[in-house]
Amino acid sequence: MIAAIVQARLGSSRLPNKVLKPILGRPMIWHIMNRICQSKFLEKIIVAIPISDATSELEHFLQKNKSLYFLGNEQDVLDRYYKCAKEFNVDIIVRITADDPFKDPEIVDKAISLFLEKAPMVDYVANCSYDGSIKATYPEGLDVEVFSISCLEKMWKSAKKKSEREHVTPFLFSNKAEFSIAGFENNEDLSHLRWTVDYDIDYMFVTQVYNYLYHKKNVFLMNDILELLSRNPSLGKMNADIIRHEGYYRSLESELE
Repeated sequence: MIAAIVQARLGSSRLPNKVLKPILGRPMIWHIMNRICQSKFLEKIIVAIPISDATSELEHFLQKNKSLYFLGNEQDVLDRYYKCAKEFNVDIIVRITADDPFKDPEIVDKAISLFLEKAPMVDYVANCSYDGSIKATYPEGLDVEVFSISCLEKMWKSAKKKSEREHVTPFLFSNKAEFSIAGFENNEDLSHLRWTVDYDIDYMFVTQVYNYLYHKKNVFLMNDILELLSRNPSLGKMNADIIRHEGYYRSLESELE
């Protein structure tokens, strides 16, 4: 079975409760799930949340929305992913983060299609990586990773560092000889664009884009946003000074302290 596992929590230090922040009257996580459910390959969408969020507003939303969800370790997200995948008998995992409200189902399907084309010779497919060995050419926020349950299990058993447990896949890139990895690129380098939500300025940018595009097309795609930014260049500059993968680099710094 191919399933998206969406990692979500309320306890973000930079922007608390961001996954439930409203965009046109609906929580951000609702929009993410609504977008990726347009995938031609995904059979299930499961939200993996921390046990600490049990009985929280997030769990109540998932229950009300009749969404599949799993309660797991708060800090050890790798453990949460693995146990969620085992609980729901997932064979191929698509990793989705709940702070990316522009997730593009066509890019998700491109990653899954490449994974299926190369299986069983490949363990992991993505369009960027923390270490840069898969060149980032899509806007931050359109990242997608696809990996097998055996790949996830190997990482779960072997990863020791806090950053490897918190960010799920860094162990794989520190031990490339143990995995078969494939990447794919966009035909134009758009990696300078920031379409994820960690700060208020990101949220302001996202809500403005939705205000422009959502009424025309509920699931607007990357090219729709690019066309909007070409007509409104100042819009794309709102949050351009924040570095890519900032949260991961903070985790690495904390390990050196």
